[in-house]
Amino acid sequence: MPMLIDALIAALILAGAFFLLVGALGLAKLPDMMRRLHGPTKATTLGIGALLIASMIYFSVARGTFSIHELLITLFLFLTAPVSAHMLAKAHILRATQEREQLPPTGQLSGWATLDDRRGDGM
Repeated sequence: MPMLIDALIAALILAGAFFLLVGALGLAKLPDMMRRLHGPTKATTLGIGALLIASMIYFSVARGTFSIHELLITLFLFLTAPVSAHMLAKAHILRATQEREQLPPTGQLSGWATLDDRRGDGM
């Protein structure tokens, strides 16, 4: 394997490990749920993506054939992590009434959470 590809794979592994560490520390150390949500959804997703891309490059060079499995896993992860984070944030806003009262108005009839009714007529 050429030395340049080895260096690229090592750099991707180190970057992935760094982002995974930052995401794990963010999940463990940040004070509340809305701030903790950013650790796994932002940094950890980048970390796993970098590790999967490093794996894809390594095995395509080592075996001489391109494997699409890592690319599909990365794509699936990048599509599902923001959606799940958005749903968790909306559920938290809906359930945490004290925190919801501190949010600025949305400028619409509904509030920040989908089921949050600001009209007061129960619809």
